[in-house]
Amino acid sequence: MSDGHDGDRYDGGEYESDGRDTPAPGQERTFAAMPPAHGRGFARSWWGQAWLKALEDTALDGKQLKKGRRFAREGRVGAVSVRPGRITAVVRDGDSFTYRSDVLLQELSKAEWERFLGMAVERAGHIAALLDREMPPHLVEDAAAAGVELLPGIGDLDPECTCDAWDHCPHTAALCYQVARLLDQDPFVLLLMRGRGERRLLDELQVRIAARAEGHGPSGPAEPADGSAAAAGKADDLGVRADEAFAARDILPPLPASPPLPAEPGPAPSLETETEPQAGVDPAALELLATDGAARAHRMLSEALSPGHERQPLPAGLTPQQDAVRLVAEARPEPWIAKRLATGSGRRQAELDAAVRAWRYGGAAALTVLEEEWTPGPEALARARARLAEAWEEGERPRLRSAGNRWTAVDGGVQLRYGRDGRWWPYRKEGGHWVPAGPADDDPAAALGGSGVADD
Repeated sequence: MSDGHDGDRYDGGEYESDGRDTPAPGQERTFAAMPPAHGRGFARSWWGQAWLKALEDTALDGKQLKKGRRFAREGRVGAVSVRPGRITAVVRDGDSFTYRSDVLLQELSKAEWERFLGMAVERAGHIAALLDREMPPHLVEDAAAAGVELLPGIGDLDPECTCDAWDHCPHTAALCYQVARLLDQDPFVLLLMRGRGERRLLDELQVRIAARAEGHGPSGPAEPADGSAAAAGKADDLGVRADEAFAARDILPPLPASPPLPAEPGPAPSLETETEPQAGVDPAALELLATDGAARAHRMLSEALSPGHERQPLPAGLTPQQDAVRLVAEARPEPWIAKRLATGSGRRQAELDAAVRAWRYGGAAALTVLEEEWTPGPEALARARARLAEAWEEGERPRLRSAGNRWTAVDGGVQLRYGRDGRWWPYRKEGGHWVPAGPADDDPAAALGGSGVADD
């Protein structure tokens, strides 16, 4: 055989089971062979690097590790099987020789798993990190404090290979380097090697969370027979007392400064791929929504960081019909998307055009004035008439006819609409329909003059 290894080459035949080749359902995962890793490291996460450190601190022959790293980088490692206590793959050595390589890792005992689960269920952040495919240092540190070593140490990665090498050979080393890439993507791979598959682990955590919420079970508070400590135990489960948290304010580090506001929203991802979208899914429309979402998030963040933002009232939510108008007004989509939005919001195209114009003059308030006709009460009507009377010099006031909240010029195609907030909105007649002609103003004469309709 090549590379100085004697022993039996793997010919792809069956191996006699040793009892570990038939794991329980859900306790084995097989990962397809990964492509070559030219120009990149094998471990980007800190736990993946810890895995490789255990390998490199254990192996006695650095030349074999270097060769194994080259094998993995060249893509010679086949599909990787992961199960409790063992990882397996077939590794190519040269053009035609292949060897089955296994690396063994001690499974956690039942008692160790109980300690780990009890520790994890006490800290919601640990569960959240695992669900996000993360393994933060404090999770590993807390597990170690409970007497559970998740990451392997020196001598914990035990090699077996059909090349019959007694130490780590290039084939088992290549397998370990490839597994480091898998660990980067999913720390549950390590937990499976330690004895628990993802589904089983999450199910056991869920059982303990439910038991803890009910006040009994493996993680529930111990309650004396007389129940004297029940209230205190349940109160402790709710978190830290407010007075204790306040008393610790001077010993806690300050919060970090807010990150700087990006200069502009981030670009939306491109959804143009070689894969055909599912029926009813429009990539162009989704890209528009993503771009609009990024722009809105950037604007909201900018407003949140501005001085005095905490004293501003919360903006009113938009109805789907209003949001369709906002989307057309702000995102300026392609005509065919605008047509779909018009249909979806129950408007004809001309109605959508008028609504978009209103939005650009004054947002949701202007849209409400466009679509709502109301009759001012006696006090509001008196204020409106007083403002009209004092807005113009003697003899300059146009002749206006009132109906509800609308004052229409008798001798011209202009109109003033009185909003519920006491502001005046100018309108002009186009194609037989009233359309917004400018922004609002407290002064009706200024509203007409600023829009230009008074000169028509």
